[in-house]
Amino acid sequence: MATFSKVILSGSTNGRPIPVTQTATAGDLIHTADASAIDEVWLYAVNTTGAVRTLTIEYGGVAGGDQIVVQISENAGLVLIIPGLTLTNSLVVGAFADAAGVNITGWVNRIT
Repeated sequence: MATFSKVILSGSTNGRPIPVTQTATAGDLIHTADASAIDEVWLYAVNTTGAVRTLTIEYGGVAGGDQIVVQISENAGLVLIIPGLTLTNSLVVGAFADAAGVNITGWVNRIT
């Protein structure tokens, strides 16, 4: 039977939001998936500015097919951007935005 554990994003310090500072690939580290378990990733974005931001999530790689691009409205908070997608094999989730002002928060449900 599978075991589920709620895990802090590896790019986070003690569960705090991760500021997105990069404006191009490779983005800021958000999470590195477990080598042998399945990580179910939940990510939310917060835009702390008065301007729309374009956020790119690099999900498991940096190629075009690995990118998820979303627009985050001005002063928007806790916008769901990754709704429990799975990742494994030590693959990395990164993020970059067109300008500063976006923070990422969330968690991982680790399935072993």
